[in-house]
Amino acid sequence: MTLSDTGLLVTVLSGYLGAGKTTLVNQMLRQANGKRLAIMVNEFGDLPIDADLIEAEGDDLIALAGGCVCCSYGDDLIAALGQMAAMQPPPDHIILEASGVALPAAIASSLGLMPGIKTAGVVVLADVGLIEGQLANDYIGDTVARQLGAADLVVLTKTDIAGPSQVLRAGKAVAKHCGDALILEAAQGQLALDLVLHPQRLAVYEAGSPHGSGKGLNTRVETPEGPVDAETYARALAQRPEVIRAKGHVQTPQGVRTIQVVAEQWEVRDPPRDAQVGVVIISLDATPIRQPENA
Repeated sequence: MTLSDTGLLVTVLSGYLGAGKTTLVNQMLRQANGKRLAIMVNEFGDLPIDADLIEAEGDDLIALAGGCVCCSYGDDLIAALGQMAAMQPPPDHIILEASGVALPAAIASSLGLMPGIKTAGVVVLADVGLIEGQLANDYIGDTVARQLGAADLVVLTKTDIAGPSQVLRAGKAVAKHCGDALILEAAQGQLALDLVLHPQRLAVYEAGSPHGSGKGLNTRVETPEGPVDAETYARALAQRPEVIRAKGHVQTPQGVRTIQVVAEQWEVRDPPRDAQVGVVIISLDATPIRQPENA
């Protein structure tokens, strides 16, 4: 089988050293649910896979739970992709983890020249505690900025150990370099698998603007009528297939609560000081999101 026979989909996963790529890769594998994922890493010496997910190891290929695999592409990306294409059955999707100092735009350009390969997009991770300093660093700032500039989706990582003001500053710093890429938060690598597999579908949100729009996405601010149950409201939004992202504050009988929804995942937490009621909702259709029933 040749590459032109397969039409392999590849997502490039990038981010500077320590951004959290290893954590995210393992979360993706645990979410695979029968989808055959192939993880491609530069060297097995930097293997990002948790030991409990590994079923068998060979010189060039590691078999993982659920039919997933991991391989090293080293200096010959084309040969490694050919190996993926020759598998029976071939993987459903490839996640190519770039090294921490690699430029994802160059990798994506190379993939675009290969027959039968389709780049699903570029996902770049940014550690909210480090990204501002990295961008300002004389030695690595340009590399980090160019990584962000190639992104279809930027994932702010380690938000669970950062304060709200730090997350906000990091998001604003990232937004200066990533164009129209969608910016999402992911605590402990928790992110819906489909967002990583198809980031180009989401690369249309103007970061920091509650009314950014384009290419089929509708972004608006909704204010639920009257007090609602925050968990019921967030769960109902998460169950709507058209909702990509929602975040904001709702009034409940017990006071204001913060909700966050990413694809089918949701959470409710205490609000920051002086939080204003309103929820920013990014959806795949152009119609307003009505208040969920029984909220």
